[in-house]
Amino acid sequence: MAISDIKQYTHLSAEDVEELGRELDAIRADIEESRGERDARYIRRAIQLQRGLVVGSRVVLMASRNRYAWALGTAMLATGKIIENMELGHNITHGQWDWMNDPEIHSTEWEWDTTSPTEHWKKSHNYIHHKYTNIVGLDDDIGYGIMRLTRDQRWEKWMIGNPIYNLLLGTLFEWGVALHGVETTKWRKGEKSMAEVRKDLKIIGKKVGKQVGKDYVVFPALAGPGWKHTLGANAVANLIRNYWSYMVIFCGHFPDGAEKFTKEEFETETQAEWYLRQMLGSANFNAGPLMAFMSGNLCYQIEHHMFPDLPSNRYAEIAVRVRALCEKYDLPYTTGPILRQYGQSFVTIAKLALPDKYLKGTPDDAPETNSERKFTRTDRLRNAYVDPATGRRRGLRTAIRELQTASAA
Repeated sequence: MAISDIKQYTHLSAEDVEELGRELDAIRADIEESRGERDARYIRRAIQLQRGLVVGSRVVLMASRNRYAWALGTAMLATGKIIENMELGHNITHGQWDWMNDPEIHSTEWEWDTTSPTEHWKKSHNYIHHKYTNIVGLDDDIGYGIMRLTRDQRWEKWMIGNPIYNLLLGTLFEWGVALHGVETTKWRKGEKSMAEVRKDLKIIGKKVGKQVGKDYVVFPALAGPGWKHTLGANAVANLIRNYWSYMVIFCGHFPDGAEKFTKEEFETETQAEWYLRQMLGSANFNAGPLMAFMSGNLCYQIEHHMFPDLPSNRYAEIAVRVRALCEKYDLPYTTGPILRQYGQSFVTIAKLALPDKYLKGTPDDAPETNSERKFTRTDRLRNAYVDPATGRRRGLRTAIRELQTASAA
C-alpha cells in the first residue's frame, strides 16, 4: 500500500539521502541570506495591486445594472480575491514575510478574505498538513474526510459519491476549508469532544458573519438600486475564486506521482527524509509568470512543501536547483500542464469511488497508490545504488523505467 520505507522506494542509500538533505539545507540558507529589498518590494506591490483591484471593482459595481460594468467589476473582484487568497493570505500566514518585521505583513496579524478563520487554517494546514504531508491516517488533506483518494483508505459504500463530493467541494471550497478546521474526522473517532467542536464552530460562525455581511449585505447596499446585480457579482466572484483555489490545490497534491506514506515511515524519519517525503508527496504544474502569480506560486508545490516559509517569489529560482538535484539523484520531478495534472486527479477521484476489485493495477503499483513492494519482483539491482555501467546514481526514475520495461516484456 503506501510507502513504508522511503530509502528503499527511492533506491537511495542512507548516505545519499543525507547528502541530498544537506544540499537542500544549503538552498534554504542561500535564500534566507539573500532576502532583501527586492523581495519586500515584491510583496508590497502585490498587496497594492490586490487592494487596487478590489477597490476598483467596488467602484465599477456601483453601476452594476450595466452588463459591461457588471462583467468588468466581477472580473476585477474575482482576480483580487484570488490574489488575496493565494499569493497573500496563504503565503503570509505561512510566515514567508515575517523576516521583514512589518506588523501589517506578518503571519500573526494577517486575517484573510475567506470564511476560514486564520487560526484554524494555520493549525490544519501549516502544522498538520505540512508536518504530516500525505501520511495516511495523519494528514486529513488526503480526501478531506469526504473522499477516497488512495487505496490505503478502505472502500465504504458512501464513497460511491466521490465525483459528486468533488464537485461540491470545488463549488463551496472556502466553506469546505472552513469546516475542515473543525476536524470532524477526529470527532468521529472520539478524539475530539463535542464541546471542542462547538467552540470551533463558534469561531467559524463569527468569521462567516463578517464575510457574508461584507459581500452580501454591505457592498450590495452601497450599490443602491443595483444591489441585486452587485450581490450576484459578489457571489460569482467568490465562485470563481473557489474553483481556481480548488484546482490549484488539487493539482499540487493528487496527480499521479504524488505519493502516500505510512505512519511507520514517519516515526523514524530524519530531516533529510522529511525533505524527500515532501518531494515525492507533492506535484507541480507548468506555469508562466502570470499564472504562477495567480496561483500564489503554488505551481511550485514541491518547492513550497520543502520550504513553506521562504518567500513565494523565490520558488522559481529554487525550482531550478531542485530539478538539478532530482537529476543528480535520479529522482522524478512530478510536473506537467495544469489540465493534465487536474485530469489525473479527477480520474483518481472517479475510479476510487469503486471497490478495489473493479480497479486495474495492484495496491502497491497503481497511478495513485505506490509502495516499495512494487519493485520486489523485477528489481535485480536493488542494493546497487550506482549503475556499474555509467557510474551514475541508480535511483527511482531508473527503477520505474526498468519496471515498465519488465512489465511490457
